[in-house]
Amino acid sequence: MKTFPIVRFSEVLRRVDRFEPRNDLIDYQFAGTYSFARGIFRGGRKLGSTFSLPKIQRIRSEDFVYCKIMAWEGAFGVVPPDCDNCVMSGAFVVYEIDRLQVDPRYLNYFFKVPAHWQTIGRQSTGTNVRRRSLHPNQLEAAMFPLPPLSEQQRIVAKIDKLVARIREACILCQQTTHETDALMASKLKAVITECGNKVRYVPFSEIAKLERRPVPVAIDQQYQEIGVYSFGKGIFHKPPRTGAEVGDKDLYEIRASDLILQITFAWEGAVALAGPKDDQLYGSVRYLTFRVNEEICSPRYLLAYLRTAEAINQLGKISPGSAGRNRVLSVKRLSEVIVPVVPREFQKWLTDELNSKIESVMLQKSETATELNALLASILDKAFKGEL
Repeated sequence: MKTFPIVRFSEVLRRVDRFEPRNDLIDYQFAGTYSFARGIFRGGRKLGSTFSLPKIQRIRSEDFVYCKIMAWEGAFGVVPPDCDNCVMSGAFVVYEIDRLQVDPRYLNYFFKVPAHWQTIGRQSTGTNVRRRSLHPNQLEAAMFPLPPLSEQQRIVAKIDKLVARIREACILCQQTTHETDALMASKLKAVITECGNKVRYVPFSEIAKLERRPVPVAIDQQYQEIGVYSFGKGIFHKPPRTGAEVGDKDLYEIRASDLILQITFAWEGAVALAGPKDDQLYGSVRYLTFRVNEEICSPRYLLAYLRTAEAINQLGKISPGSAGRNRVLSVKRLSEVIVPVVPREFQKWLTDELNSKIESVMLQKSETATELNALLASILDKAFKGEL
């Protein structure tokens, strides 16, 4: 890529102003940006009278968009066709791409390389770590390699072909996951039916108690945080960071056997059970840790139930929010989640059988996902080094 011209983003992006006053009577379709350069998503619909933004802005297909306060976490992307004419708040900056110079797909892939969005995102300024902001002038002054349009299109076509193969593998992996979820739900339903009047219907608040363990953050220490996948898909570990990198974010200790609920995605099934490998790692304020009363039920049984569509639906009802995916679990209303508790011998049989199958599938999926992510990273790295 060293042979290609290096240009400023200001040469190929034009900042646009499509703001309009909020109308209380209009039903607006919102959009948002995923972190880690995973693109733009179509969010929820909100009546103008139900949110407080004084004005909103329109986005168009193939616009380039980023979130000012989340740029440091990779909130960049090119608008897909299904988000055309959606709206966003003023926290987002919108640009039209000069298509005579840049193929929007090329720009989209460029920002999927972690080193690229991190280099730009880390210019964000501010005292509060999670409220750092990237000014449009900083983005526009950043440089990137710009091959001729025909070469961009060749690179994109090559990446598209390889990504299609990766997606095929992901679909097969996802089908296995859906089959496992269906098995879990049917087994649990069968056990509840078989137990009949022996089933107890217990509020969540009687089964699990919130237990928080705040940790003072030292600048010269390292902290490894956990994350929780949606739809009950388990825990993942984030790269270790120093206390200086953590900044003023609050951290809480995780212990083995904690039941963990991620409050902003509980409605999407972001629930997990901490294992030995997660012991003494850390979670942000978004990760609530509960200790399960094992006199009532086992932690594995409670997790098995919370992974079902019925339970996820209950969590959704107590996770109010505004636009899109911005929905936060109401801890006070957790008591409304009712858990059908079967006798202990049935709990053990059910969890032993289900967890052995689930853990096997999750391990296989995790290994596959790691391999696919590494392959995609390699493809993108080669593409922007001119090696494809």
